[in-house]
Amino acid sequence: MNIQIFGTKKCNDTKKAERFFKERGIKYQFIDMKEKGMSKGELTSVASSNGGIMNMIDPDAKDKDAVALLQYIADEDKLEKLLENQQIIKTPVVRNGKQSTLGYQPDVWKKWE
Repeated sequence: MNIQIFGTKKCNDTKKAERFFKERGIKYQFIDMKEKGMSKGELTSVASSNGGIMNMIDPDAKDKDAVALLQYIADEDKLEKLLENQQIIKTPVVRNGKQSTLGYQPDVWKKWE
């Protein structure tokens, strides 16, 4: 398994995801989205395995303007806007190769083992 956890240090769900993998002795790489976001390729891969870009957006994100903007711009522009505004992505984003999840989903991660 090659686990990557994208999240922020303040996010409780990200902390719970880290604890989940630590408790099972599974090595993972933590990427702080405040310091270094996802690449275009990573974002595209996560979006395709989770039903599209709009499913990646956290409706409760602090930046309400960015959330609203993504709902109204053309589909071909959404990826670029999300790359610029990664603070509105649901966290944690947990990747295992081509598989990925949004939010805290231990039931899915157990199936990866």
